Amino acid sequence: MTTTVLVAGSANLDFVVRASRIPAPGETVLGQDFRTYAGGKGANQAVACARAGGAATRMLLGLGQDAFAQPIEASLADAGVERIVRRFDQHATGTAFITVADGGENAITVAPGANAALQPQDLPPLAGVDLLLLQLETPLATVSAWARAAQAAGVQVLLNAAPAQALPAELLAAVDVLVLNEGELRALAGSAGTLDDQLQRLAVPDVVVTLGARGCVAHTRAGHFVQPAFSVSVVDTTGAGDTFCGTLAAALARREAWPQALRQASAAAALACTQAGAQASIPTRQQVQDLLAAPSP
Repeated sequence: MTTTVLVAGSANLDFVVRASRIPAPGETVLGQDFRTYAGGKGANQAVACARAGGAATRMLLGLGQDAFAQPIEASLADAGVERIVRRFDQHATGTAFITVADGGENAITVAPGANAALQPQDLPPLAGVDLLLLQLETPLATVSAWARAAQAAGVQVLLNAAPAQALPAELLAAVDVLVLNEGELRALAGSAGTLDDQLQRLAVPDVVVTLGARGCVAHTRAGHFVQPAFSVSVVDTTGAGDTFCGTLAAALARREAWPQALRQASAAAALACTQAGAQASIPTRQQVQDLLAAPSP
């Protein structure tokens, strides 16, 4: 039986420049290659969820009446994501300006545009939806309202708490699965104590912390799990976290056990680092399966 994931969140057009290093404040660094890619945390996660397979993927997104919207819609359609578009006349499509260093690290500035205009009433009916996947590049009040609506409808809520910010208790109370990185964890739980101490301070049933090259840790109702990272040659880390979230959402919607879900999400995130771009780098289900089946070096 096919399950359905609804992603509600941001969609941007990414303007990406490669450079030898990320500029310091006030510094100009001459770049190398320049390209545009479809991006935005919500759209990236929707593409990752769709490519992971086993879950029909829909996305609620806001776009402007401009040419920047076209490649975003085309990328989602190419991945098989059903689009629910709220079109705004007075807001431009969201954009992100990204510098990618030769070592693969990046620095990102986002202009939210139409993403910031999404309202609680924009959420479509949740009948037939098994999991709602949210992020924080749309207004916090809107995200909270969407999460509460899903909770009331009996729909599982997965929140990627990115970008880092303080979150109201009412939002966390409506979340079933929280995914965040170490910086985002500190923003919510403080820096005191060990990683496990910080995890236990969060009033969410299942919490996953991504640790970059060190893998990820999950503190869940089913137990505590550690998933090492997969070793790959890093080209660009843009979109790796979103790939993790989208793949994890698909696995949880398919009712995969936590160890298998984390392994699949980690493999997909690793593969996303081996190519440039956000959505362009997201692997297919077969590519993930090939990596999982490959012998360890």
